[in-house]
Amino acid sequence: MGSGFASCCIFLSVLLLAFMLGQGRNVRRHHVEEGSIGLNYLRQASSSIDGDRIDPSGKIFFKMEDLKVGKTMAIYLTNKDLSTSPHLLSREEANSIPFSSAKIAQIIDFFRFSKDSHQAKAIEYTIKQCELEPLEDELRFCATSLESMLDYASSLLGKKAQLQVFTTTFVENPTVPFRNYTILAVPERIRSKKMVACHTLPYPYAVFYCHNTPKSETRLFKVLLGAENGDRVRALAACHMDTSRWDVDHVSFQLLKIKPGSSPVCHVFPPDNLVWVALPA
Repeated sequence: MGSGFASCCIFLSVLLLAFMLGQGRNVRRHHVEEGSIGLNYLRQASSSIDGDRIDPSGKIFFKMEDLKVGKTMAIYLTNKDLSTSPHLLSREEANSIPFSSAKIAQIIDFFRFSKDSHQAKAIEYTIKQCELEPLEDELRFCATSLESMLDYASSLLGKKAQLQVFTTTFVENPTVPFRNYTILAVPERIRSKKMVACHTLPYPYAVFYCHNTPKSETRLFKVLLGAENGDRVRALAACHMDTSRWDVDHVSFQLLKIKPGSSPVCHVFPPDNLVWVALPA
């Protein structure tokens, strides 16, 4: 099953091909999708909860005891076409555009959005997320270019380490994002002591919130999922072994009906998220 996963070495051309994140051109013409402000795994505690109702997009969490063959779970996996997603810029191009809450008005004007538009709100949201102080036992960085993301991953995983990147892939695009999936094969653990997870944030060009929790154990797995209609997903999943420092209102606790620190919390990664690991020496 491992050979089917989207993985590649650090070479830039392979990364660009694998994830369809070409160099950005005519960046003013890129868009931010309305309603694209999504779940930030460790920070947005209650954004996916409306009273007692949990938004389907928050249903990516499960318990570690569920990570076994034959287990069926309701999981939200968007079928967004990555080829139409905002592209990663080069470092030179990204550095030429302001990225600061002090210059939000200038940024919105640069992209020619109305200040009251959904796109403007998304820009403000993302920049403020990137300027928040790290959580306890968290190293974090917002990558606005391919080079900056690679530099950050290398700085945490080792300058001389051989890096590999993983993501969730669909065997074929699903017709609906939220459905029941069954684990079809024994989950395969990715043996790496260190990892850097990079989650997409809504912005006119690709911005990744990359983070690492060096003092908290996280286990990474490849999981083959199947839906009743025959759809298959080669999912990447992470299990956080210590959640004692997470916000008590985190959506995963609401969904799984557990308390911080009482049980590991696992989740699948959306297909536009990247996870970097250092290969064993």
